[in-house]
Amino acid sequence: MDNVISLAAIDNPYPYSPLIDGLDLLLLCISTESEVIRRTEHIRINEDRVKIMTVSPEQLEQWIASGENRSIIEWLVRGEILLDRDNYLLQIRERLLEFPVAMREQKQLVEFATFIRTYLRAKQDLSDNNLLDAYSNILSSLQHWAHIALIEAGVHPELTVWRQMRRFNPGIYKLYEELTVSPETLEQRVRLVLLACEFSAMSKMKACCSLLFTILSSREEPWSVMELQMHPLISSLHIELSLLIQKLAIRGYIEEVAVTPEWGGTAALELRYRYVLTK
Repeated sequence: MDNVISLAAIDNPYPYSPLIDGLDLLLLCISTESEVIRRTEHIRINEDRVKIMTVSPEQLEQWIASGENRSIIEWLVRGEILLDRDNYLLQIRERLLEFPVAMREQKQLVEFATFIRTYLRAKQDLSDNNLLDAYSNILSSLQHWAHIALIEAGVHPELTVWRQMRRFNPGIYKLYEELTVSPETLEQRVRLVLLACEFSAMSKMKACCSLLFTILSSREEPWSVMELQMHPLISSLHIELSLLIQKLAIRGYIEEVAVTPEWGGTAALELRYRYVLTK
């Protein structure tokens, strides 16, 4: 127990809940044990089936920032804290409820990068006449747009995001209805939502990429894509920046600079990027 920082219990109020994978109880254990990144165990206590998930503080912070584990916010806010050295989990819970600007910027960047990628996939699928794939991707894109709208409103996206959207953004919810239940043909529905997503991508690009712009403008020298990918504010997010950077360059928010690579030679120039201050 010396390595355990905090322990929280999340019960299961439903016969089956994806929140804790259908078991009766989840024990979330935060540990500094050197070999632990993430470990899962199933045990039985009396008649209850219990899932024990042990994670490092680094893994927990990554989940919170990246949205990789969509249940984590509800676990941390709803769970009963059983052990908490130095108020570690309590401080995280307070930070989540406050939802500070720095956390919003990280989440917006993650959601926007995926939003761009999925709507462009849908556009290509439609061009290739892969209608069902286009529908699947545009539905995913619409969901990431919904997440962005909720984050802008200072709200963490829940697992039941469309129930939230009816309250916070009826316009996006209406697009969801148009895509899923409209009497129009499938192709017409996909094209309609694709146009809306394309407009949204252009209008939200600057706000959603503010974290990236802050990093780019923090020095005069242009940045390589690997330097950006490894920056402490982004590295834990595990997002692929290449497509997003190209879109930002096309829109004129950042400038593409060709430089002689460190290994010398001019046959292949390295592309680096700097923020355009006047945009």
